Amino acid sequence: MASDDLQQLDDWLAPLLARLQAHERRRLARLVATDLRRSQRERIKSQHNPDGSPFTPRRSRDRQGVIRRDAMFSKIRTAKYLRTRSSPNGATVGFFGRVASIARTHQYGLRDRVSENGPRVKYAERELLGFSDADRQRVSDGILDYLDS
Repeated sequence: MASDDLQQLDDWLAPLLARLQAHERRRLARLVATDLRRSQRERIKSQHNPDGSPFTPRRSRDRQGVIRRDAMFSKIRTAKYLRTRSSPNGATVGFFGRVASIARTHQYGLRDRVSENGPRVKYAERELLGFSDADRQRVSDGILDYLDS
């Protein structure tokens, strides 16, 4: 999702949210963040980027060039590591602590060590977190449902 799309969504929502009390905005932010975490978790589980393209398969450490077929990021997508934070002014879905550096390495395709004293490797870019069109629609539908109730 482009930043222009996020700005349009923000411009559309700002007058609606201004009418809510702080505790109502916090509850709405928590509901939206929880829903987004669920959709991000499912997308990571299906091994796809926000644009729908599949993740680059990982290489095996056992034999050079062999691609492993087991699922990546099986632990990192759990609620223990993929967390939400909410306040009356917004909500955040992301990775925090040590896991954040691992996620950042994969998100942006950075270089890191495979093990503590192992070789430095350039990881493939795999967008763990990001907005898709379905996520944008999910957020707007969730907010409208909340305001309608």
